[in-house]
Amino acid sequence: MRINSNLSNMTESLQLHDYLRSKLVTPKGEDKLLLHSCCAPCAGEIMEAVAASDIETTVYFYNPNIHPIEEYIIRKDENKRFCDQLRFEFIDADYDKENWFERIKGLEEEPERGERCTKCFDMRFERSALYAHENDYPLFATTLGISRWKDLDQVNGAGLRAADRYSNLSYWDLNWRKKGGSSRMIEIAKREKFYQQEYCGCVYSLRDTNRWRMKNNRSRIVRGVKNYR
Repeated sequence: MRINSNLSNMTESLQLHDYLRSKLVTPKGEDKLLLHSCCAPCAGEIMEAVAASDIETTVYFYNPNIHPIEEYIIRKDENKRFCDQLRFEFIDADYDKENWFERIKGLEEEPERGERCTKCFDMRFERSALYAHENDYPLFATTLGISRWKDLDQVNGAGLRAADRYSNLSYWDLNWRKKGGSSRMIEIAKREKFYQQEYCGCVYSLRDTNRWRMKNNRSRIVRGVKNYR
């Protein structure tokens, strides 16, 4: 296992304009974290925050919901690029999409933030928690909660349920949006020119987003071409 470099040792290009980070304190003083990541834009602020706090962090990319496979690869590679930049260990977990479809069967017409999303979070966090348990991580967290498009209570509820399966594991339910976290997320995404996805990830999110766009006289999503600027 590799130790993260402190932000003071990073290149000047990784600094945020006129912002001095304060150190984060983990719930029980843990110094080792498994961070489930959904994508680079959501992960950027959180990754820099834990690096600045000298928390040994591994990024766990488990997102079999992402559709299609080409989109999955783009998002995974973008996240790995930033991990390499910060010297974070990156774990590419299974793309077991058939298991995902089985888990959400019957919920295909649920709206965003509905029961389908709960099932999706449960699946991804259960696998993350299992990996954390089996590999001696006392703490795990997710980047999903920083997005304003997500229901934070829904995300944290799934995280807490997953961690409750193991006596040696806690879930970090920090509100990453607070204290300017949401705005720094966008600032970092623009600085790094991260790939900008225009739907959450799953085939149903893509379907519903395109339905909304067509209803509002906007063109369908064109994947793989847009970056933050």
